[in-house]
Amino acid sequence: MGLFEKLFEGALWNSRFVILFAVIGSLMAGFAIFYMATVDVVYLFSHALHYADAGMSDEARKALHDSTVTHIVEVVDGYLLATVMLIFSLGLYELFISDIDQAHGSKSSSKILVINNLDDLKSRLAKVILMILIVTLFEEALNMTLSTPLDLVYLGASIALIALALYLTHASEHGMGKDETSAGEAPEKHGH
Repeated sequence: MGLFEKLFEGALWNSRFVILFAVIGSLMAGFAIFYMATVDVVYLFSHALHYADAGMSDEARKALHDSTVTHIVEVVDGYLLATVMLIFSLGLYELFISDIDQAHGSKSSSKILVINNLDDLKSRLAKVILMILIVTLFEEALNMTLSTPLDLVYLGASIALIALALYLTHASEHGMGKDETSAGEAPEKHGH
């Protein structure tokens, strides 16, 4: 029974390597999004070169300006989404396979890519996803036509909710541990 148990537990433990499909797939998806966003930047820059054309009317220049700002926001959104895929890929690898030695050994490497536990991964992904939502709201606000006073109220409410989400995110990172300690409770362990 000991040999069967040892073989079964070995196979069970090594089954974690199936996560490599998700790691490689997420990494490839991130690279694809980085590529698409970079191509968008190249085309955006080539169109923006025409902004100073002497024959361009004021209306055409305004349309080019508005279009360029909208496309810049889309590019930022694309890069943020690619960043989510990169963080997700590296985080899955660190959680299930092995620590990335270069990330832990180098003092110059970014600590955002060091994932210690599932909560670290969720926290980092949540921050980037919140930024994507903010950029998407900004993009929609650029294209929004305010035809009634209620539209203005909706826009203001959405901005207020985003500000509240940012405040709560910041407060949960910096204030929770201090408040709990000062209240006489033990601070929650986050694995940092």
